[in-house]
Amino acid sequence: MARPSSVRTASRDRISYNDSDFWRQLIRKQSGAASSSTSLKMVNVNDYGAKGDGSDDTEAFTKAWEAACSAQRAVLVVPQNKTYVLTPITFSGPCGSDLTVEIYGTIEASLDQSAYEKDPTLWLKFENLTKLSVAGGGYINGSGETWWRKSCKRKPKLPCKHAPTALTFQECKNLRVADLTITNAQQMHLVFKKCVNVSAVNLQITAPKESPNTDGIHVTDTQNITIDHCAIGTGDDCISIVSGSSNVQATDIACGPGHGISLGAHMSADYVSNVVINNSRLSGTTNGVRIKTWQGGSGYASNIRFENLAMDNVTNPIIIDQNYCDQEKPCPPQAAAVQVRNVTYTNIRGTSASEEAIKFDCSRNHPCEDIFLQDINLRSESSVKSTEASCLYVRPTQTGIVSPRCD
Repeated sequence: MARPSSVRTASRDRISYNDSDFWRQLIRKQSGAASSSTSLKMVNVNDYGAKGDGSDDTEAFTKAWEAACSAQRAVLVVPQNKTYVLTPITFSGPCGSDLTVEIYGTIEASLDQSAYEKDPTLWLKFENLTKLSVAGGGYINGSGETWWRKSCKRKPKLPCKHAPTALTFQECKNLRVADLTITNAQQMHLVFKKCVNVSAVNLQITAPKESPNTDGIHVTDTQNITIDHCAIGTGDDCISIVSGSSNVQATDIACGPGHGISLGAHMSADYVSNVVINNSRLSGTTNGVRIKTWQGGSGYASNIRFENLAMDNVTNPIIIDQNYCDQEKPCPPQAAAVQVRNVTYTNIRGTSASEEAIKFDCSRNHPCEDIFLQDINLRSESSVKSTEASCLYVRPTQTGIVSPRCD
């Protein structure tokens, strides 16, 4: 993979580093900022036996992590211009405060699928950490092609559930993930699970649009997370927000290809609330902004705002589906449902690849409540067709110019 020069790229204003002295300069700055009573320990994976030559460097990374974690303040460095192959590895805490991981080179997943037998759901995992920063401008490559061919043969409506997530953060607090490219995940690319106070900034996440279940960023049971200035194009949701997540803000997202930006609640007591998706563009996706809930659940999806969004050739630009089913056989009708309420759509414009630009398929027993549409203009991608709105068991409030309208 070619690496751009050490400048901000014009397309996404993304910082890439190719200065061989960059990390040393960063270290000096951090060292200078350290108090006289607390030294900053530098941990280079090469000093612990990592080769970066295509051989398995997992043991070296484990030793380097142990050294960094045991220090009061530490920076773990993955040098540039090398590719480090890893089998599944967990970077566990608690560690000393102010722990930084700087990835300048490439971390690549091992192709040996037997190495994933102990836990086939994970590859790189950070858990139980406080005040962690993972950044550096480098690459994380899940080598997903092998999984897509052998373990994740796609079937209609049947998710692939037999491949690892590339990068998982679990039970982390005050976390920053920035300036990385994550590509070709085995399944999901980046997962935040049971985390609090998260900043995910300036990330580029890519996989072929045919790759199965390769969500870009998946947020579950996480509070207070900001996702900003990210370019995501994969084979599934660019961003998915589910299961007990609240206070989520995604801004300046370039999404496509993929399945759009989704909020979901499953077949149990589930809660998703206080979500803002703002100032973003979706291009060529199968959905734009979607709320999907399974029948038979309870709880709510509430206080959600979609605003200042551009749609470019999106098949379902605005959709609420309270009857979502992701299995091969039709899901039997159920009276119980997750309540969807207080959802606002403001200043959403662009083109729809289908005639049905707005689709609200709400529950008969638990209709959608307090749905607001303001300044919506969704035209057909085809110059000879018009767009329609399908609005079942919902009476939205519509102000300003709303096209198409719920009748």
